[in-house]
Amino acid sequence: MTLADATVQSGRHGPPGGPGDKRSGRINRNAGTWFLVLPALIPILILSVGPLLYGIALAFTDAQSGRTRSTQWVGVLNFQDLLHDGLFWESFRIGLVWAVGVTVPQFVLALGLALLLNENLRMRWLARALAIIPWAMPEVVVGIMWRLVYNPDAGILNETIRDLGLGDGRDWLTGLATALPAVILVGVWAGMPQTTVALLAGLQNTPHELHEAAALDGAGAWRRFRTVTWPALRPVALSITALNFIWNFNAFALVYVLTNGGPGGRTRLPMLFAYEEAFRYGQFGYAAAMGCVMVAVISVILAVYLAGRLRGGEDR
Repeated sequence: MTLADATVQSGRHGPPGGPGDKRSGRINRNAGTWFLVLPALIPILILSVGPLLYGIALAFTDAQSGRTRSTQWVGVLNFQDLLHDGLFWESFRIGLVWAVGVTVPQFVLALGLALLLNENLRMRWLARALAIIPWAMPEVVVGIMWRLVYNPDAGILNETIRDLGLGDGRDWLTGLATALPAVILVGVWAGMPQTTVALLAGLQNTPHELHEAAALDGAGAWRRFRTVTWPALRPVALSITALNFIWNFNAFALVYVLTNGGPGGRTRLPMLFAYEEAFRYGQFGYAAAMGCVMVAVISVILAVYLAGRLRGGEDR
């Protein structure tokens, strides 16, 4: 190769460190990033995105149980039937009552517990360990345990009521007026630890110097909480509250073990209703349409939440 040819080739590809090398380096970095992300991305695509898309497609068919039955495309017929299904919308109302009834007390109690565990108490490590025990228990185990607590004959709750002379107790999980409040109480107890852990982490990230400065200025406990603790804790509080609402609205196992949707449908959450339509009555297409409606509702809630977070970030 002559010197002129080398010069032309060098000029064509650019000098070392020029735009060509930067572009090549960027491509290599992107390839390396995808190589690292791919092992986590593939299970998500197979186990989450794939079933979601299949469920959406199934909602536009008349799919039912039975090997010999053919599946036909019915368009939006399932959604039209769903609009006039009073039982589904009643379960939807119960689901909203359940989600709000669990999420709000869960947050309030978890905030108080997090503030307590953030103090310099003796044996604080033991208290923190005991506080997360319900979180470590499977929902099925929690449901079985609380069924024993609510047992009308030998449950600890009714035994305590009898010992205190407050009456003979009652069947909490089969009473029309008490079933939903009793289940909500279990939901609050079971979900409070994860909220407590999230809020406690937020409290520990708040600079202690800000509390000391506010105390030197004469601020009391409530004023310090309102002006120092809550502004620092608000992003965590909003995040965990939104996630809790979504998790609670989609609850299934705990209520299924406790009441199976009874009595008289008083605790039939939307997920339980869809489960019954699919696996008790074999109406897979109709149940998939219910799932699509619930996904749409959760998507709207997430959109409102994210819009609020972005607006809050711009204001700051």
